[in-house]
Amino acid sequence: MLFYTLLFLFIISLWWHWKARDRMKVPNLTGKYVFITGCDTGFGNRAAKIFDKKGFRVFASCLTETGAKELQAVTSKQLQTVLLDVRDSDSVKNVAAWVKAEVQSEGLWGLVNNAGIMGPSGPTDWLDIEHFREPIEVNLIGLINVTINMLPLIKKAKGRIINVSSVGGRLAFSGGGYFPSKFGVEGFNDSLR
Repeated sequence: MLFYTLLFLFIISLWWHWKARDRMKVPNLTGKYVFITGCDTGFGNRAAKIFDKKGFRVFASCLTETGAKELQAVTSKQLQTVLLDVRDSDSVKNVAAWVKAEVQSEGLWGLVNNAGIMGPSGPTDWLDIEHFREPIEVNLIGLINVTINMLPLIKKAKGRIINVSSVGGRLAFSGGGYFPSKFGVEGFNDSLR
């Protein structure tokens, strides 16, 4: 009898979680604004294409003109590319002002902070401070700067923020700036909650 009771409770639990999952779906995705950093290649490029196909109005930031042109060539007219170097505060402020003008009173429904680099890694005594600086400036300081500048737009739309991190934000496998930067991203995520 205990077995059947537990089985029944397990099935009810599965059903309950399935229904809860359906309630978590966002209705009416079409036309919502999403800003994604690091769209030249990799995850950011793929995310921009997927969001575009789902009907979002995507602002895809790229570091290079080549990356921006290649992405624009394979997506709809709803996706707009913009050049952004997350290490440059003026660039971030200018892009945030441009996004604000584009979204107007609607706000920004999603921010995906994806821009990142690995940088050199190895035993710490083989590295100097410059090997740490660039990954921290891109992966952490740039991410924080973009978030701070886009936060009023996110709040206006009651939007979401996705900060791309990695297992490197919990476990360091070697020296270099990548792991401290990702630990910092995890700490920043906790401070946003």
